[in-house]
Amino acid sequence: MTFPTPETHPDEPQAAPVPAASADTDTQARKDEERDEREELLRAELEPLGEDERPPALRVAIAVCALLALAVILGATTIHNLNQHGGSLPGGVFLAVVLLAFQIIVTSLALIVASTILAAVICVVSIGLGGWLFWKLVRVMSRIQAGEQGPAETLR
Repeated sequence: MTFPTPETHPDEPQAAPVPAASADTDTQARKDEERDEREELLRAELEPLGEDERPPALRVAIAVCALLALAVILGATTIHNLNQHGGSLPGGVFLAVVLLAFQIIVTSLALIVASTILAAVICVVSIGLGGWLFWKLVRVMSRIQAGEQGPAETLR
């Protein structure tokens, strides 16, 4: 026999206890809704790139990528016995066309095997500048996407 507690009345049916997983699901759903609302506000603030607008970060990225591509291709074609140095012409061409993020990762790995202080400093500076440029390009890429998507569409 169960006795009524101050929270219950003997004539009322007792509610089933809410499982802990259900409470976590409700909390997660609420957090997802809040995140979606914040994302919508941020998207509404984004101004699509103009017809001929090229932000400075985009221009710098284009110049850096072109210089890196040229340097890698020149290095790959002018070094004799490239295989003895651990490289190949197809590998050099591949490095010339990959994303900036990959360049940052490769430079980070080069820092691990840097044999002089100068090489380590060059790697750190390269990682810092590449990371800064990557961070600046995130907003530019969002604005490009905002222009490609209609105002009623979402960026997912």
